[in-house]
Amino acid sequence: MKFTDGLWLLKDGVKPAFGLTVTDVQTHDSGVDLRVATRPIRHRGDTLGGPLLFVNLNSPSEGIIGLKVKHFGGLAPQKADFELFPDVPPTPPNLSTSKNPTSTTITSGPLSAVVSTVPGQYGIDFVPTSDPKHILTFAGPKSQAVVNLPSKWAAMSASNAGVMATDVSANPAGVSLPEFLRYILIELNLAGGELIYGAGEGFGGVVKNGQAISVWNRDGGTSSEQQYKSVPFYLSSRGYGVFVNHPGEVELEVGSEKMSRVGISVVGEELEVFVIYGPTPKEVLRRYTQLTGRPGLPPLWTFGLWLSTSFLTDYDEKTVSGFLQGMRDRKCDVRVMHFDCFWMKQYEWCNFTFDPDMFPNPAEYLRSIKEKFGVRVCVWINSYISQGSSLFQEGLEGGYFIKRTNGDVWQWDQWQPGLAVVDFTNPAACKWYGDKLRALLDLGVDCFKTDFGERIPHANVKYFDGSDPYKMHNYYTQLYNKLVFNVLQERLGEHEAVLFARSATAGGQRFPVHWGGDCESTWEAMSETLRGNLSLTLSGFGFASHDIGGFEGHPPREIYMRWCAYGAFSSHTRLHGSASYRVPWNYDTENDTSASKALAKFIDAKHRLSPYIYAAAIEAHETGVPVQRHTMLEFPADRTTLHLDQQFMLGQSLLVAPVFTTDDRDTEYYVPAGKWTSFWDSSKVVQGPSWVKEKVAYDDLPVLVRENSLLLVGKSGLGKPDWDFNDGLEARVYELSEGASVEAVVPGGKSTEKAATLKAERKDGKVTVKVVNGSLKGWSATLFAQGSGSHLSTVTAGDDGASFTL
Repeated sequence: MKFTDGLWLLKDGVKPAFGLTVTDVQTHDSGVDLRVATRPIRHRGDTLGGPLLFVNLNSPSEGIIGLKVKHFGGLAPQKADFELFPDVPPTPPNLSTSKNPTSTTITSGPLSAVVSTVPGQYGIDFVPTSDPKHILTFAGPKSQAVVNLPSKWAAMSASNAGVMATDVSANPAGVSLPEFLRYILIELNLAGGELIYGAGEGFGGVVKNGQAISVWNRDGGTSSEQQYKSVPFYLSSRGYGVFVNHPGEVELEVGSEKMSRVGISVVGEELEVFVIYGPTPKEVLRRYTQLTGRPGLPPLWTFGLWLSTSFLTDYDEKTVSGFLQGMRDRKCDVRVMHFDCFWMKQYEWCNFTFDPDMFPNPAEYLRSIKEKFGVRVCVWINSYISQGSSLFQEGLEGGYFIKRTNGDVWQWDQWQPGLAVVDFTNPAACKWYGDKLRALLDLGVDCFKTDFGERIPHANVKYFDGSDPYKMHNYYTQLYNKLVFNVLQERLGEHEAVLFARSATAGGQRFPVHWGGDCESTWEAMSETLRGNLSLTLSGFGFASHDIGGFEGHPPREIYMRWCAYGAFSSHTRLHGSASYRVPWNYDTENDTSASKALAKFIDAKHRLSPYIYAAAIEAHETGVPVQRHTMLEFPADRTTLHLDQQFMLGQSLLVAPVFTTDDRDTEYYVPAGKWTSFWDSSKVVQGPSWVKEKVAYDDLPVLVRENSLLLVGKSGLGKPDWDFNDGLEARVYELSEGASVEAVVPGGKSTEKAATLKAERKDGKVTVKVVNGSLKGWSATLFAQGSGSHLSTVTAGDDGASFTL
C-alpha cells in the first residue's frame, strides 16, 4: 500500500504514527521487548495517550531474527496461521543480548539486530555478527508505524477490488469499508544496486525492484500482474531474505513508493517479519525452508513425460489409447497419462466419477493402459462441487461447504453452475472429500492435478472452525493441497505422493509439483512461464512446470518445438493445452516429422540425465535449493547473472538457455566464468564469462556443462526416468582443474536413498574416478578435457574405478 504522495506529502487523510523513541527495553532469554513512542517525549505529559508500538525481537532459529510490531494486543485469537518448522526442527539460535547507553543488540548465531535507543532516533540495523559495520538492511527512523488510512485509498487493493469482493454472486452485499482502515507498516532499506527476488510466482520481471506486489492469490493467467502462487517472502542480492508471517493480503512496495525502501503493510494491529541471513542465497533458502517447510520429494517416475488429454478437447478410451500408441511409435515415451476435466460429465465437476459414456469400465481401462504402456494415471480435480454434481446434496446435508454469514451455502456460477467450495477447516468435510479420492486410488488412479484454489471467498463468509476468511483466502490452498497430498502419501508411502498443483502460498513447497497456470501459445507467454518458474523457485519451491506449447490457442510449429525443448529440461515436463491436443504429430507434416523427432530427442536426454536430476531433487528436498534455479543462485558474485531471466541452471552443473525465436534469427545467452562444454557436442567448449550469439536449429537447445562437474548419465533409449542406475551408468568428468576434486551422488531411485558416491580428482595431470561410498557395478567414466586432444576419452571402470592421463 502506498501511503505517501511523493517525498514530502501524505495522501489525503492518511494519519500515520511512526515509531520515534524507545521508552523502555526489556531483555530476556527469548529476545528483546521494546516500547516505542510515536511522539517526542519531552516530559511526562507526553506519555499520556498513544499510540505506542510494542515491538518484539526474537529468534526462532539460528540466523533468523523476528521483528513483531504490535499496536492493540487485545484482539481475539485468529486461526489460519502459517505452520512454522513443520518438517525440520529449528536450530538452537544461541541467543544473546547486550545493552549499552545508545543501543541494544540481539544476536542469533551469524545474524545480529542492533536497536538504536537514542531518543528520537529509533531504528534497527540487521548486520552479520562477524562484520557489524556491514549493514544488510535496516528499519531506519520513521520506518515502523501504525497507520489510519482512508478506505478510499484501499478500495483498489486486490482483496477489495477483485472479483471475489465485487461480483454480485460472490458477495451480494457488495464492498462496504469503514471510513478508515488500520494498517501496520514496516519499511526495510533497499541499498543502491540491491536486487529483490521471489514473492511467489510473478510473471513480470524476475527482479522485483519497482514493482508493487499484492500477495493475494488470483486466477489471472500468466499475462497479467496477478499470481496463482503468492508467497510473502523475498530474497535479496545482499545475502538475506524476509518472510512476512501473515497469510492474509500483504502489500509489498519494492522501491515502488520510496525508491530506497521495501514497504511491507497489512491491515490489522500487528505485523511480524523474519529477517533470514545467508550469506549466500542458497543458505537463505535453506533457512527459509527450514522455517516454512522443505520441498517434498516427488517419486522418480514423475520426472518423465506427462501427456494430457487437454482441456476442451473430445476424448474417450480410443482417443487416449491412440495417443499413447502414437507416442510410443515415435519414441516419445509417456510416463504419466493425465485425464483433464472432462473425464467427468459436464456440469458435474466434481463428482469424482468417470463419464460412463466415454469410460464405461474405468478400472479395467486404467489397468489395461498401465499394463500395455507402462504409464501412471493422473486425473484432474478441484475443491469446488457443482450443484449439478451428485455430491452436492451430500455436502449440503453434511455441512461440508463454506457458508455465508447468514448460514446459506456460498455459491456462484463461475466455472460450474451453482458451485460450492469445500470447507477444509471441517474435519468431517476433509474425511468426506478424502474418501472420494481414496475410491479413485482403488480404481487405479496414481496422482491428482489439484487445480484452482485461488478464487476463494473472503467477504461475508464464515468457516466451520471460525477461521478468519481474510486470512483463509491465501491459506485455503495450503489446506487443500495438504489434504490431497496426505491422502496419496498414506496410501503410497513417504516420497511416493505427487500433485500437479496450480495454487499455493508459503509452505506450499511441501506438496509438489506446481505448474505455472494458463498461458497463451506465444513466444511472450513462453517467456512469462519461465519468469514465473524462476520467481517461484526463488520463493522456496523445489520444482516447477508449465504447459508445453501454451494453454490458450494452438501454437505454431516453431513455438511448439522450442517449448518442447524448454519443457524437457524443466524439472517436470507436461504436454497440455486447452482446445487442441499437444501430441507432436499435430505439428508434423507428411514429409516432415521433425517435431516428433525433436521431442523424442529431448525426452531421451532427460531420461539419460535422470540420476543427475533426481540427485538434484533430493538436494532440493534436503536443503531447499531448487532443481530449476536462477543463475544467480550458482553465481551470486557475478553481477551479470543477477538480471538474467531467459536462461537457468538445471541443478548445479547444467546451464539451459531456452530459445524464444525462429531458427533463422540469433538467440543470445550468457555464460559465466570458466569452461563450458556443450552437452550435445563435446567439441564445442565456451570460455566464460561471455555472451554467446548464435542461430539454433529447432531440434537443438543450448545446454552447457559447467567445468569441474561430474555428470551422471545413462545410455540412450531407456524409455523412462526410473531405470536402474546400477546398469550402464556413465560418469562424465568435465574440464577438471588441476588439484580439483568433485563428487556426485548416485541415487538409489527410491526416496532419499543414495546407492553410491563417485569422486573425480585430478592430481599431477592424472584424473581418477572412483566409488568412495556405497557400491556401483557396470559403470564407465568419460573425460571431457581440452588437453586430451580429441576432447573425449571413455573407459570402463574396474575395481579401482577409472583413470585418465592428460
